Amino acid sequence: MTLYAHPFSSYSWKAQIALDEKGIDFDYRNVDPEFPQHSKQLHALWPVGKFPLLVDGDRTLFETSIIIEYLDRVQPEPRLIPADPDAALRVRQLDRIFDLHVMAVMQDIVNDRIRGPEGHAPMIVEKARAALDTIYGWLDMQLAGGGWATPDGFTLADCAAAPSLFYADWVHEIPAHFANLRAYRARLLAHPSVARAVDGARPYRHYFPGGAPDRD
Repeated sequence: MTLYAHPFSSYSWKAQIALDEKGIDFDYRNVDPEFPQHSKQLHALWPVGKFPLLVDGDRTLFETSIIIEYLDRVQPEPRLIPADPDAALRVRQLDRIFDLHVMAVMQDIVNDRIRGPEGHAPMIVEKARAALDTIYGWLDMQLAGGGWATPDGFTLADCAAAPSLFYADWVHEIPAHFANLRAYRARLLAHPSVARAVDGARPYRHYFPGGAPDRD
């Protein structure tokens, strides 16, 4: 398998974590400008040019949740989406929560930083911060039992949670009173497949708009 991805990209992490969880060997093709040939290959396979993109033989897959579902098909163990239908729904729902209600909202704040002072939109930033506070509170209640995102072990939901919470906490720190959520983030960062993704991204932290915090 070949993964077109970037070490600092949150969604690249999500796919990489799943591949590492399953112990699947793959060729990592870094699409950083340092490797222009990889970007050309990516665009030839997927003209939109977004990553990560997984190539397995003559099959090309994009969108991280689909990539992970495919990995469960080709190597069922350890499962990242439970076989039980109700458990699978629970995992898929949390996957969407982390992608759409944490990562996508956090990106509004990052985009504002990218626009700079001339393009600063306070209303967008304030709305995003309020939305993050709301979802942080909901997640804190959901995670009151400790462990991973669901009772089904490390799953697709955790693959989504790791980069989402890692970067969201950088732009809008999880308040101390959400102790369950903060502890869950810490457990994720200590997990081997997640720790590898974090370490692989360290050389690119200067890319983070406004500068990366001096932690993690």
